[in-house]
Amino acid sequence: MKSLAARDATMYWLSARTRNDLFLLYCFADTGREAGELRAAVANRVVDIPDLLIHVLDTPANIAYPIWATCEFTNEQFVDHHHVEATWANVTAAVGDLLGTGLNANDRPWRLHVFRNIRDVPGFATGESALVAVLQLSHALADGRRAAAIARALFCGSEFPASAASNRSGGLVDRFLPRDLRDAVTSALAATVALPGIPIGMARTVVRGLAAARAQRGLAELTAAGELPPPAPDVEPTALNGTGAPPAGHIVRMLVCDKNRLRVSDHSITVVALTAISFALETYLSGRGAAVADLRAQVPMAMVIAAGGRNSYRDLSVDLAVAAPLPRARADRIAADLAARRTRAAHPLQAAQDSVTAVLPAPLLHHDVTHAPIDTLPERVSGHTVVSSVDRGPADLRFGSGTARFTAGFPALGTVMHLTHGIHGLGDTVTVSIHADPAVLPDIDHYADLLESALDEVACALRESGAAG
Repeated sequence: MKSLAARDATMYWLSARTRNDLFLLYCFADTGREAGELRAAVANRVVDIPDLLIHVLDTPANIAYPIWATCEFTNEQFVDHHHVEATWANVTAAVGDLLGTGLNANDRPWRLHVFRNIRDVPGFATGESALVAVLQLSHALADGRRAAAIARALFCGSEFPASAASNRSGGLVDRFLPRDLRDAVTSALAATVALPGIPIGMARTVVRGLAAARAQRGLAELTAAGELPPPAPDVEPTALNGTGAPPAGHIVRMLVCDKNRLRVSDHSITVVALTAISFALETYLSGRGAAVADLRAQVPMAMVIAAGGRNSYRDLSVDLAVAAPLPRARADRIAADLAARRTRAAHPLQAAQDSVTAVLPAPLLHHDVTHAPIDTLPERVSGHTVVSSVDRGPADLRFGSGTARFTAGFPALGTVMHLTHGIHGLGDTVTVSIHADPAVLPDIDHYADLLESALDEVACALRESGAAG
């Protein structure tokens, strides 16, 4: 019986209010395997992946944190989208529709969507067909880095990281009771155990809250002394942030690139992509008659995973440096601000607030999550778009005997963020993805064209200026 960590429980409870599932797209060469054969292969593979054999179990009145309980794979977790006309354009539209859905982690926290015999796919020769797999995961189950590890376990023969094995449940209850009764017993037991500990949790929250206040004072002192970068400023929202309403819909585009196209000698692919996104956004907003004085991106940064936690990252607010007109100067400023944000986020004193949340009694955190005002647009925001960058490793993955060609991801939309970007690498490819609310970005193909051009222009300018220097 293992409880969800506070951060993971937050993601789980938030999923009832907003769509926050993760969607990992992998494109393989299609070798002609039928849906039944692919489903059987998945069923055989998941028995060796503990993270894909658990579900969330609520406790009565949320007295305790939800629990990870064991479960089996069901055929409904494999969805063959055979009704979709087999073209890349139609698959792209179908993926947009999927992004508007959400899993019930109480039942199963993951699902695999499969599109077979797809034509006109980027990077594929004429007449060559593709097999597209989209792994949908509850955010309670994984963050971006862990999700990539789960997908790698599903699509290759390597053993899943040993740390995941700790989530297997066992014992007499598992062996001798039906699942429904077993879950009921486990849930009641967790609540019974947690109830006497609530006063202790409150005391720990107070103690750690005082420590967090001291940590904030320490951060302020280090900042004033110039030993730590200052916190990122909040900025005014733009049209890209919407009006505070939920997304009206979900549309996506994927720009599949050879990694060498975005490589430069002195900046990461993430910085190159951020710089291109900066120019594309500036041009797009200017074309709509909007003044562009400041643009910022919210960039998730992976952190060391806390004991038992599945979500471990901080969102960094990075300046997209629109005041710098030339690619070299803009990229240098973006890289410098990204480094400064990382330095501040990684300081040990930043962990103090996390330690407060970690011991907050479940009823209090549940109340905070379910009553937080997430349906209004604030006067100031931390960013105008999200840019999530994950290297998903070598392209040694296979599905249905077909080799992997590229991968993509689509950070979730919300009431404040109505345009997000993904930068996802696999082997020698990088896919820059766009996920947008059509009410905010009604002409996504125009924006995709701007971003496509900006990627080439920025990379070329940085290579030329690097060579000249």
